[in-house]
Amino acid sequence: MMRFLIKYESNNGDYKNTTLNLSSNVTHNGSICGNDTQAALVAVQFGEGHSWSINITKNNETYQGDFITLTYNTNDTAVFPDAKRKGPVTVVVRDPLPPVQLNTVFVCHNSYLVEAENATQIFWNVTVQAFVQNGTVSKKESRCPADTPTSAPTISPTIANVTTAPRTTLSPAPTTAPKPVENPDTGNYSLKSGNKTCFLATVGLQLNVSQDKPLLININPKTTVADGACGNTTATLKLNDGNSTLIGFTFAVKNTSASVQKFYLREVNVTLLNRLNGSVISSADNSNFSKWDAFLGSSYMCRKEQTLQISEDVQVHTFNLWIQPFLVEANKFATAQECSLDDDSILIPIVVGAALAVLIAIIVVAYIIGRRKSYAGYQTL
Repeated sequence: MMRFLIKYESNNGDYKNTTLNLSSNVTHNGSICGNDTQAALVAVQFGEGHSWSINITKNNETYQGDFITLTYNTNDTAVFPDAKRKGPVTVVVRDPLPPVQLNTVFVCHNSYLVEAENATQIFWNVTVQAFVQNGTVSKKESRCPADTPTSAPTISPTIANVTTAPRTTLSPAPTTAPKPVENPDTGNYSLKSGNKTCFLATVGLQLNVSQDKPLLININPKTTVADGACGNTTATLKLNDGNSTLIGFTFAVKNTSASVQKFYLREVNVTLLNRLNGSVISSADNSNFSKWDAFLGSSYMCRKEQTLQISEDVQVHTFNLWIQPFLVEANKFATAQECSLDDDSILIPIVVGAALAVLIAIIVVAYIIGRRKSYAGYQTL
């Protein structure tokens, strides 16, 4: 099974997200088994001019996917309404999965993702054996990392563990109070252009999703993979947390004067996926931000918590943010421009001024009361 999340430009210049699913009629014209000198090819065609293929090469003891090619047709108005670019669009990406031993079946029940350009490809319930020997499918399996069980089940930090005491009397068993959600761990992410680091980010991320009930999700840096693209005027950081949460940050450059340029956060998109079947649980996008601006060549820092409103139902909270999407030198952050929330020097004069104002008010009131008492005593005399 496969599904594709695609971002495309509309006629009015906005970018929209759409989901391309396999249709009921799928053909596999052009697929070949391959041999010792020729790669195997799995090619499928579906819907209104869409196709997908992967070529699989054979080595002495293993086989491995080489290139994955997705072609989607924006003339399909049911999937791409109001698309600015018309016609087929092809995306090619290398298969990220490791080699599989010959005479072994590759199996992946859980969903895994392959990202390239503006397309995210989602696969699940996959069973493949290339270069089958003697026409017999092997009984040996090679499982994908997504199917590998962890040492302990992962429990969402938003679901409180409720422990019930043993029932020794007729009184109700006590329950523990829900544990508050802790702040997320801070992750370090980077992108490279060739051998040079072009994007640096340090941030703790937490999602607030309002569905049937509010849901807080901490992004785990240990299971999060960074991808994206660096450019001269735009840069994008895509974070994939265990094939279940996708967060994209897009930065752009603006001219504040004839000689001064700044960068700023322009867009954030969030997609939550069902790990078992790859279906989209929630998707939100906001391309109208103008935050985190700093002079080009510097970095932006904000240690305090910030909230990005993506949609009515989705928020992104950031902690310990330090980011530089352009002009990174020597793999290090440049001098940081700090957010106003971190600038305690602003609060000090405000607090002092407020205290002085209260003190002056007390003195004035006391003076007025004293004058009135003196006047009342004079009238009595």
